[in-house]
Amino acid sequence: MEGLADALLRGVLTTIGGYDWGICEFVRVSNSLLPARTFERICPELLHGGKTAAGTPMRVQLLGSDPGMMAANAERLVGLRPAGIDLNFGCPAPTVNRHGGGAALLAEPERLYAIAAAVRAVVPATLPFTAKMRLGLRDASRAIDNAQALAAAGIDELIVHGRTQVDGYRPPARWEWIARVRAAVSVPVIANGEVWNVADFRACQAATGCADIMIGRGAVADPLLARRVRGECGEQGGWEAVAPGVAAYWQGVRQKVLPEHAGGRLKQWLAMLRRNYGEAEVLYQRLRPVKAAADIDRLLLTADELRMPPESAQH
Repeated sequence: MEGLADALLRGVLTTIGGYDWGICEFVRVSNSLLPARTFERICPELLHGGKTAAGTPMRVQLLGSDPGMMAANAERLVGLRPAGIDLNFGCPAPTVNRHGGGAALLAEPERLYAIAAAVRAVVPATLPFTAKMRLGLRDASRAIDNAQALAAAGIDELIVHGRTQVDGYRPPARWEWIARVRAAVSVPVIANGEVWNVADFRACQAATGCADIMIGRGAVADPLLARRVRGECGEQGGWEAVAPGVAAYWQGVRQKVLPEHAGGRLKQWLAMLRRNYGEAEVLYQRLRPVKAAADIDRLLLTADELRMPPESAQH
């Protein structure tokens, strides 16, 4: 989820808790060996033992199409001691696909195999090595071929998003196809796509046969979703547990992002949170016409939905 699930949001979500592990935004590999600082910028968890402040392991995702360069960069990444390495064969963004990355590679199972096998050769067996794929480009006709190619190349687990590249994020996710993929490979399969609540989570498990589910946008829209699935809190409500995370996120954004862009980051998250929380809807509508970050500071200080202590506002 490039541009959304950055280190700030990952830190907040994992502090709220319930996650076994996560994957950072992708590191784009082209025709050069990237310096360590590039990996550390995209995944600053590398500077802290490969974990968020809450202790959640964070795997690093590589996106690229050249087997040799992917392997060379994976080897450098191994030296930075990530919690795991993941390969991106699922990004549907046109800007990525035009350069032969992400879901564009799903037309070439042989290329998937070559990339994964090259990376496998430099990733020690003790380090989790996964890949994420969609069902295909325009249809799912090569889904099983792609999955079997990745499994044959030596990945430890396969994450399958139940849509094609042309589907984008339009519902539904075709969970029944994930079940077909799971039945066709020997490695564990993790299902992904269109899981927004506990009922969706259970339905996805039943339809796919997968014990493990990866939640993406659903986690952003409801930071308590993982804990709800675990039975640690009720299936509705819970803003009092989320509000401190929203405040912490804003403080982080103010420290990291230029003032003219900071408000957009907060509004982006609130726009997703309002799917589940009326308090987020109130905040979103209140902040929507406000552009200056300092004005947002003042509004948040007095918002009943989000009481920030005075010393936390940035000036």
